[in-house]
Amino acid sequence: MREMFLCPVCGEMLTESEKLYRCAKNHSFDKARSGYVNLLPVKQKHAKLPGDNPEMVRARRDFLNQGYYQHLQETLCEAVKNRMPSGGVLLDAGCGEGYYTKKMADILPEDCTCIGIDISKTATDLASRADKKTKYAVGSVFHLPVGEKQVSVLVSVFAPYCHAEFLRVLKAGGFLIMAIPAEKHLWELKTAVYDKPYENQVRDYELENFVFQQKITTEKEIFLSRPEDIKNLFQMTPYAYRTSPHEKERLEKLETLSVRTAFEILIYQKEA
Repeated sequence: MREMFLCPVCGEMLTESEKLYRCAKNHSFDKARSGYVNLLPVKQKHAKLPGDNPEMVRARRDFLNQGYYQHLQETLCEAVKNRMPSGGVLLDAGCGEGYYTKKMADILPEDCTCIGIDISKTATDLASRADKKTKYAVGSVFHLPVGEKQVSVLVSVFAPYCHAEFLRVLKAGGFLIMAIPAEKHLWELKTAVYDKPYENQVRDYELENFVFQQKITTEKEIFLSRPEDIKNLFQMTPYAYRTSPHEKERLEKLETLSVRTAFEILIYQKEA
């Protein structure tokens, strides 16, 4: 069995057994019933429940399970499959509830390893319950509990970007694959809710120590026929935190909605 996780106390490699992970210095971490391990030290917590709250996590799970973002899932899997070497390691950094992680694990060859890390305990638990091929851990993308140069492909889907950590864990020549919202993503939802809708700001593609290889776009108009799907979509986005009460009233009145989904998948290769 390939060991991947590092002890968050001393930095030694953790060895997995049936019920726990333990390092050479005898620091041990119990597995949760669902299978994940919590490797987030108290000093790295900036809140009682770091990361996405349970309401946001469950809204995203319920929305994604309807298949609305399947086109992104499939495009992402194809990008990963084309770049994963034999015996390679895939890391989903900021994996959430595992919607994309599980599908990527399913399409990888048997000799490959898939790991998922997220700072939300609720999200990691849901991911681990649904996906037994992937090794999951609660941890921060800014302090990844993964050894240096262990990862062949690192995936980041709408997650925080940490240049130093991504660079550290990727092998020379390894790939970074990021999914970000395109400028017009969810434009119709914004125009229905906001007084002054705004386009998403697309980042500068250049990253130090990485060679930008390709941008893949995937777009699809989806029809939300149920109010609960509209609310789940809204709840799983950052808009839920920065919307005024009267704008939320507009959201509550929406019965159906046709909305554009638009994503960019950015592919980089780490310099040798």
